[in-house]
Amino acid sequence: MMHRTESPPEPAVTLNSPMQLLTEYLDFYRDAVLRKLAGLSEEELRHSPLPSGWMPLALLKHLAYVELRWLQWGFAGEHVETPWGDQESRGEPWHLEANETLADVTAFFEQQCARSREIVAGARPEDRAATLGGRIPADEHRPTLIWILFHLLQEYARHVGHLDIVRELLDNTVGE
Repeated sequence: MMHRTESPPEPAVTLNSPMQLLTEYLDFYRDAVLRKLAGLSEEELRHSPLPSGWMPLALLKHLAYVELRWLQWGFAGEHVETPWGDQESRGEPWHLEANETLADVTAFFEQQCARSREIVAGARPEDRAATLGGRIPADEHRPTLIWILFHLLQEYARHVGHLDIVRELLDNTVGE
């Protein structure tokens, strides 16, 4: 038997500021990730019903590092000790430490999202990233803030879709 969940409303259809629309949709999807994980057991958070083997809690950790890499490390050019902390080695699958809990990873995720919001609030859509993966390429190779935000939006939308499938497989929960 399917269990349908209700989600909060999407951003207002009357929004006409591209930046406001983009940032509100990012927050909508950030919240959707947390809603999709709510109610899963520790076992369900740490194991995968999928052949690829990724774990729902590792996905949350990955998204926290995506925020950190794109906005703190890349766009703002801040020093980041471990920009690839969601992977044991760059290019490897996402991983979790044995002692990482949902509360720990959620707190880290929320910190990264809060810092991302601060960075975005102090910038213009056309501003270019300070670095790209820790390198300082020519200006024409540095993405603009609006490009980065659209990239984050598509990454969130894709991963929320992944969580939709996982959640349905685990406990028959469907919904936005």
